[in-house]
Amino acid sequence: MRGALTIRGPAPVHADGRFAPSPTGTLHLGNLRTALLAWLFARAAGARFLVRLEDLDTGRVRPGIAEGQLADLAGLGLCWDGPVVRQSERHALYAEALVALERAGLIYPCWCTRSEIRAAASAPHGPLPDGAYPGTCRDLPAAELALRQRSGRPTALRVRADGVREAFVDRLCGPVEGVVDDFVVRRSDRAYAYNLAVVVDDAQQEVGEIVRGADLLESTPRQRWLQRTLGLPEPGYAHVPLLLSDDGHRIAKRDATEARGDLAAPQLRGILASGVGLAEPGEAPSLDTLITRMRTLLATEVTA
Repeated sequence: MRGALTIRGPAPVHADGRFAPSPTGTLHLGNLRTALLAWLFARAAGARFLVRLEDLDTGRVRPGIAEGQLADLAGLGLCWDGPVVRQSERHALYAEALVALERAGLIYPCWCTRSEIRAAASAPHGPLPDGAYPGTCRDLPAAELALRQRSGRPTALRVRADGVREAFVDRLCGPVEGVVDDFVVRRSDRAYAYNLAVVVDDAQQEVGEIVRGADLLESTPRQRWLQRTLGLPEPGYAHVPLLLSDDGHRIAKRDATEARGDLAAPQLRGILASGVGLAEPGEAPSLDTLITRMRTLLATEVTA
């Protein structure tokens, strides 16, 4: 079928999955398709499916959005196991991980603003990819370090990753390799950063396979570095293609309700599933049917 998924990597050791939206806007069709696929990956393997609300960015979280997102999942028939976890209630876990990194000598303060990082990134810095932090604050001379400490400017905390390369096999994308820069683990407003929080949460919740959008593929080498560094289990990954609009652009939050209308759950599931080859156009499949088709798909790994 058009747009059918291809399995290019091995099955994880265990397949407990999760969907972890940020309650900053209504779920659009792309979010719902990712949720459906994450649910199907887990259920087809007889595994748990968890829901976590990534609400650490309090400046962007909007009242009532989380409840609407959970209602959308339930409306599609995507039941989950156990209570919904909220990152805003888990600061102690992130603080513990940060202390472990500090004790290992892997944390340093960073005073750089976004504009300063952009300016520094315009110069060559070895193997780091575009947009990576070039290490400006990494090894400051003592005098410069003291000057910045007296400035009163807020500091972020970054890891010393040494530009290591991380390689893994994604279940949908195949072999992936990336360079790990000195990324932020606590922001200058003292909020814990996404990469640290998501790694701690996935380990604590015993998530075995992370099914999420391909826009997060670039962050995976950072997260795998953190998993190894903190001695945490390394889950499997399956990054699903992004849902694009008719003009080829990525679906955005402003498109949240577009094309959803008043569709019943079976029709909406059919639209979402047809884009990845699990349903025919116009079909309104049951969840049991989709689970059966997903099991067949997961049994066929392409090795070439």
